[in-house]
Amino acid sequence: MPHHDKPRDRRRIESPPEQKPGTAAAPRGTVSIARALSKLGFCSRSQGERLVDEGKVRVNGTLVRDRSARVTPERDLIEVDGSNVVNVEPVYVMLNKPRGLVTTANDPQGRETVYECLKGASLPFVSPVGRLDKASEGLLLLTNDSRWSSRLLDPASHVDKVYHVQVRGTDLPSISGRVAAGVVEKASGERLDVKAISLLRTGSRSGGWFEVVLDEGKNRQLRRIFAEVGVEVLRVVRIAIGPLALGELAKGAWRLLTADEAKSLAGGSTQARKLRSETRRDETVNSRSAPSGRSPRAPRSAR
Repeated sequence: MPHHDKPRDRRRIESPPEQKPGTAAAPRGTVSIARALSKLGFCSRSQGERLVDEGKVRVNGTLVRDRSARVTPERDLIEVDGSNVVNVEPVYVMLNKPRGLVTTANDPQGRETVYECLKGASLPFVSPVGRLDKASEGLLLLTNDSRWSSRLLDPASHVDKVYHVQVRGTDLPSISGRVAAGVVEKASGERLDVKAISLLRTGSRSGGWFEVVLDEGKNRQLRRIFAEVGVEVLRVVRIAIGPLALGELAKGAWRLLTADEAKSLAGGSTQARKLRSETRRDETVNSRSAPSGRSPRAPRSAR
């Protein structure tokens, strides 16, 4: 009787993904110690890394010297200089960012940052939600609620951001049409689009103001778009994020969001629902400049 080989199993056997020698996958739910300090509202990540380097951080009683050490903020006991780091209540801040400040907690070049506006404020550490470049101004959000921040920054959320843009140029209606059609940046080949654009007003000299709506965030997006159509941008002022308008908040001033405002921005996140309704809506802290009494929505020079 002839011998028949058993048919081979032709199913492909997937090998596990390769892992670099000496490394292990991070357990789910853990974050680096510096990230944990940031999530707990204690300090920025870079400040947390410095604290680790200086030997000031302990986890469950053990001194931590490795910046990449993983912890579970909800479970592990984290201490800095012998004091427990506890999770603080989430806070949501809106700031009218002045021109000339960089949106970061620590600038390697030593430039002034948006945290100049928060000096003396009784707030936990809050991180910027997105960025405004140094030359731009207007509405900037800061929070210690990382989930709320991530939801706002998620490209799938398509949260509208409204800007007033002052330009120098002629034939502004034609420029509006070219920007509305979208541009392809020559240097990068990247397509840059706006959601909407309208001409607000023209000035006595050549130039005027546009209102532009974006629902995505790319680095210096508006300046790059107008540069492609040969127009110089003089000012960029963000006046709204989703349903939240900058309103009459003075330049350099900040206030806490109400519970309803925080919920409306991020679709009612769990953390935002815990925010008390009496969050001092009208509390403002002025820094760097006195209240102007006028909203950046309509600068005098643009009327």
